[in-house]
Amino acid sequence: MKLGFVSAILADYTFEEVIDFASEHGFSCVELACWPKGNLSRRYAGVTHIDVDKLEEQNINAVREYCREKKVRLSSLAYYPNPLAENREEAKIAVAHLEKVIEASARLGILMVTTFIGRNPSKSLSENLALFEEVWRPIIRLAEDCGVKIGIENCPMLFTEDEWPGGQNLAVSPAVWREMFRRIDSPCFGLNYDPSHLVWQQMDYLKPIYEFRDKLFHVHIKDIKIWKDRLDDNGILAAPLSYMTPKLPGLGDVEWGRFLSALTDIRYDGSLCLEIEDKSFEGSKESIEEAILLSKRYISQFVYGGREEWSR
Repeated sequence: MKLGFVSAILADYTFEEVIDFASEHGFSCVELACWPKGNLSRRYAGVTHIDVDKLEEQNINAVREYCREKKVRLSSLAYYPNPLAENREEAKIAVAHLEKVIEASARLGILMVTTFIGRNPSKSLSENLALFEEVWRPIIRLAEDCGVKIGIENCPMLFTEDEWPGGQNLAVSPAVWREMFRRIDSPCFGLNYDPSHLVWQQMDYLKPIYEFRDKLFHVHIKDIKIWKDRLDDNGILAAPLSYMTPKLPGLGDVEWGRFLSALTDIRYDGSLCLEIEDKSFEGSKESIEEAILLSKRYISQFVYGGREEWSR
């Protein structure tokens, strides 16, 4: 397994600065943010470390050479919009950019994109599944043509008042994943697995590792702390931030030894990317960097996070 981090937390860094940080601190890989240029209101949205709209052959060679020199792989190009948004113009823009990210991943030789399925909050589950099939068939066909794997993160995206209660991501549970993979059966369509979202939904986060072992394309390492007194006070129908808080690994309720043990059981050999969303470690460049390094130190006790031999 290759240990890295999600670059979105280093929003103000250039591509080179992100790779330099990874290289200097012994990370094997980085999930690189590829949002469209522009200011977006959602947290971590709009971060662009590679502008796929301006990716020419010269840029491609420069990116690949810089990563080779620093011995840091790009585990994925990341873009997390809502391709099923109720606003069809928003959805159309999301799909168009996602297609560019897929093509860029192929041209760069990364062959992985991490993203969201999306969801129309005003529609039912069955209606969203039908919409998913309509929107995603051509996207997956493009991915197949490009030889790129699509890893869907399982975050429900229903944290803020405008997202609650329907959420903006359909792929939230094993039952939904099962149905998605039945409807679009493709070796290029799988999961970017984040156990923390199953924890706060009160679900088993180990069992799906075994059932979906062939669909685990990419893994996020993020922890969640459940405040039991707040859950008792608000109930599970409340907006989740009423009773839970994203934390650094080791500071929440995920049992990382058991989680990493399960990954070794299925012989997972892909990327593990630290996703830092702990607000206790925000506010300065130094505290954000400290959060990444503290997380690396903790997770490294369970997985070798050193450099692999660079061969690309």
